Amino acid sequence: METENQTRPGDFLLLGFAEEQNLQPLLFGLFLSMYLVTVMGNLLIILTIISDSHLHVPMYFFLSNLSFADICFTSNTIPKMLVNIQMQKKVITYAGCLSQIFFFIVFGSLESLLLTMMAYDRFVAICHPLHYTVIMHPRLCVLLVLGSWCLSVIASLLETLAVLRLSFCTHLEIPHVFCDVLEVLKLACSDTLINNLFVYLVATITGVFPLSGILFSYSRIVSSILRISSSEGKYKAFSTCGSQLSVVSLFYGTGLGIYLSSAASPSSRTSVVVSVMYTMVTPMLNPFIYSLRNRDMKGALGRLLS
Repeated sequence: METENQTRPGDFLLLGFAEEQNLQPLLFGLFLSMYLVTVMGNLLIILTIISDSHLHVPMYFFLSNLSFADICFTSNTIPKMLVNIQMQKKVITYAGCLSQIFFFIVFGSLESLLLTMMAYDRFVAICHPLHYTVIMHPRLCVLLVLGSWCLSVIASLLETLAVLRLSFCTHLEIPHVFCDVLEVLKLACSDTLINNLFVYLVATITGVFPLSGILFSYSRIVSSILRISSSEGKYKAFSTCGSQLSVVSLFYGTGLGIYLSSAASPSSRTSVVVSVMYTMVTPMLNPFIYSLRNRDMKGALGRLLS
């Protein structure tokens, strides 16, 4: 392996599925199908919310933004992966790699923050129903989403711009299907202390704090639901937040799985599979979870399709 350093590398090699040569056509068809289902499903959610006046409430305003973030999140990595599989290439340019890192962090952080807002919305609706319309004012909802966008972009800029200061060795092989910032930092020949600090800072602000807020909100929600005397009331309350709990579990479960598998065995096949789950399967399942577990969404979808 060459050890010569270079300030600005030429190309990176994405080796996520390089060993499965016989499975390349099958993987291409599978990933393309999943990508189309993800885009069409989330677009359908957005169109349903826009077209149905009954869904013009804070919960579905946040859900439409979550669906948009899912579309952008998958579009950041999957099309490039499909091109590489079809063209039998594993190359991604330096600029392309930085772009993937930037948008991956932006939309991943945005999803985390939106899930927190949706949990807070359910907390107010169930624990403070009489003050719901006053607290969840439309202007506040817009400000929360705009603030989430700004925070996500700033957090992503911190990590992405920090990568620009690094010099890399000429052996630029990434054992992943996309440019993950942790994998890119392993290829750097210069000191990555500042980069690692930014990674932990961003993960805390856009991951740990939101998850803590979600857990706190749902703990209060469960406590309030258990105090409801009628079983019908309990079922109705649980049904309004059941779909969100499923999405939260799927999002944070796979996200946590990535870093646990990376810590256990950095170049394992398990890490690549979990990454695919996080970037493809989770956004694809979100529309199904919300449409199948939510009575309002099922009714609105039926009216839209009819």
